Amino acid sequence: MDAKGPLSGYRVIELGQLLAGPFAGCMLGYFGAEVIKIESPNGGDPIRNWRQMKDGTSLWWYSLARNKKSVTIDLKTKAGIELVKQLIDTADIVIENFRPGVVENWGIGPEEFKQSNPKLVYARISGYGQTGPYASKPGFASVCEGISGFRYVNGHPDQAPVRPNLSIGDTISGIHAALGICLALLEQKNSGKGQVVDVALYESMFNLMEAVVPEYDGANVIRQPSGSTVTGIVPTNTYKCLDGKYVVIGGNGDSIFVRLMTAAGYPAMACDPALSSNAGRVEHEVKIDQALSSWCAENDSVSILAILDENAVPGGPIYNVEDMVNDEHFKARGLFESVEINGEALKIPAILPKLSNTPGATRWAGPALGSHTHDVLGSLLGLSGEKLTQLAQEGVIKKPN
Repeated sequence: MDAKGPLSGYRVIELGQLLAGPFAGCMLGYFGAEVIKIESPNGGDPIRNWRQMKDGTSLWWYSLARNKKSVTIDLKTKAGIELVKQLIDTADIVIENFRPGVVENWGIGPEEFKQSNPKLVYARISGYGQTGPYASKPGFASVCEGISGFRYVNGHPDQAPVRPNLSIGDTISGIHAALGICLALLEQKNSGKGQVVDVALYESMFNLMEAVVPEYDGANVIRQPSGSTVTGIVPTNTYKCLDGKYVVIGGNGDSIFVRLMTAAGYPAMACDPALSSNAGRVEHEVKIDQALSSWCAENDSVSILAILDENAVPGGPIYNVEDMVNDEHFKARGLFESVEINGEALKIPAILPKLSNTPGATRWAGPALGSHTHDVLGSLLGLSGEKLTQLAQEGVIKKPN
């Protein structure tokens, strides 16, 4: 087993902040890449101070910035831009998630490195992409999830669209960027040339929209929000049990439906020819959901889930994080890792997917601001201690603690 990871030997310069770009960098670093994160000397990435804090640092930071080297450089200075240029010339990959045009204004856009580093893979993440009439608009995940069509189909009819309590537009875009980078590296093996990976937040969410476009174009159907169900697939829903807990039941396979309704005490519905196919069940969705709702309301969730398991019907609970952390299957699958923070263990999630021969790993937690500045600039760019001291005095890099 190769402990180095499949991306060992690749160097990444991460210029973005907040979530989309840094999550892409997190994925690459987890699978072995050397990720050098450029941060402002004045506070660094804002996520260092977001959400739940402990001892002055966000707990999220230790997970999102794992395996990264924190290098402070002020991109608003000429000296800082020159340092970044030199670092990029040593790199295989750049990740940036500024508004289109910003890195060009700094003189570190992808065109700047066509001659000096022709193999460079340059990943760009923005709200609306690098081209088109919306390219210059600011685009946070919340806004881009809406325009992508994703938010429209979430929630209940005649109510405001629902947002999941996660910035999934950012995370999904980070995954798309990591995938695009790996595809570009594969192509680079053939051509010897790098390329630009153009990822838009709204397009990453648009990529999840399944049959929405062909159904509209071919049948003039606009998919509507459907609450806790999925349009055109029956039964698949969430039901409240006697103990107040919810279970998800997916009984939409023809043979699965027969087993489900028999186990739930509705043998006549199980054998009804009108319900033998998904098309028929869609017509009678209300009747089926009423039956399953009644069954669940009369039994506690543990009993319901046990019956579903006994009859090979897909079903499961609605977990919160405490449930996940205590679940034996999550533990057996290695979904939690531990890092040491100020002498205490902190549980963080593993990064997926799993690889059998070259798995990823957390080598260290998100680092202190600028903790790798002198090492990286000294080893990669050959800067002397005197030069680093001068840069710190000028405010180009953070003074060491």
